[in-house]
Amino acid sequence: MKILHYKSTMRLEEGGVVKAVLDLVSMGVQTDEIFLATMDPSGVPDEWQQGQGGSVRVHHLKGTPGRGMTLNPSQLQQMRQIISDCDVLHMHSMWNPANPQIAKLCAELGKPFVLSVHGMLDDWCMSQRRLKKVFYMKTWGRHLLKNATVVHCTAQAELDQASKWFDRAKGVSVPLPFDLGEYESLPDTELAYETFSELDRVKPKVLFLSRINYKKGVDRLIRASALLHAKGVDHQLVIAGTGDEPYVKEMKSLAQSEGIEAQTYFLGFATGLAKVALLEACDVFALPTSQENFGFEFFEALASGTLVLTTKGTDTWPEIEGSGGGVIAENTPEAFADSLGEILGDLDRTHAMGQAGRAWVYKEMTVDRVRQQYRDMYERCLSQGGGS
Repeated sequence: MKILHYKSTMRLEEGGVVKAVLDLVSMGVQTDEIFLATMDPSGVPDEWQQGQGGSVRVHHLKGTPGRGMTLNPSQLQQMRQIISDCDVLHMHSMWNPANPQIAKLCAELGKPFVLSVHGMLDDWCMSQRRLKKVFYMKTWGRHLLKNATVVHCTAQAELDQASKWFDRAKGVSVPLPFDLGEYESLPDTELAYETFSELDRVKPKVLFLSRINYKKGVDRLIRASALLHAKGVDHQLVIAGTGDEPYVKEMKSLAQSEGIEAQTYFLGFATGLAKVALLEACDVFALPTSQENFGFEFFEALASGTLVLTTKGTDTWPEIEGSGGGVIAENTPEAFADSLGEILGDLDRTHAMGQAGRAWVYKEMTVDRVRQQYRDMYERCLSQGGGS
């Protein structure tokens, strides 16, 4: 099967959607011929761009984009040829201005396409800049969703929210692929203590590991930590990640004003085996997010054997809770403090739940299992043909 993925730009700093596309391409080449078309391939591995990626073919849509990042006439002609050579197009992102153009090409060529909305139709996301988004949904967005053969969501909770905007019969829920390779043999936690010198070896540790911005709820977690300290529950709050410097400074000031500066460790960016060791060394991974689509960090924590505490703001919360290694709390500092108090109050139970979550990940999220779900989705697309 020939699968074409399209995302307008592939810059790594864009975060989750770019990672998802790269992971889907990496997974797909094991069984299919994969094409990737983009106007900016800067985050695509060099070997793929140089034609050394096995069955991956990268198409760089060169030239100055049209108005508002639409495709110019030359790029449109190039896309027409690429689409005509594939079996199924897999389009990523809801708001890209070129998507309606590409959907029109698919209709003209009789090619089916999958649209992955990547959490962008979640209730919280639609409440941000709502008037602009609702206008788009009543015009171009409505036609895009109507013409999609399949609308792909990464979790059932996402599908429940997103299907307010399209015919639910078109929707499918398939998780993103997650590479378990570096979690199979966990590193010694000593690596974490050597890499991050201020990590406390004795106290229970609560870990936040994500981008530091308002959506992720860092402020709520700091306030929850302060409430716990006020109740005499000693612990270290470890905040790993980067963000806009003014906001990071604001969070550091908040920890200071809440009186927990000495018990809060901002360690910066964590990656590779040091990140895995950090996840393993901490007792709970806590993310009081307002909205999260798939949330790779949750499954990284579970794969490390670390209990996850989060909110219903993440689309994968039923899976996290059902894994046996997750706890779901209301998204307030008080509720998070209560849940953290219970978690830190019985570390034996907490660690046992973490191991249950690890076992679940290795049963439910293997690459072979997820790959088959995508093949089923693409075959459904082919059976229904182009258009809707």
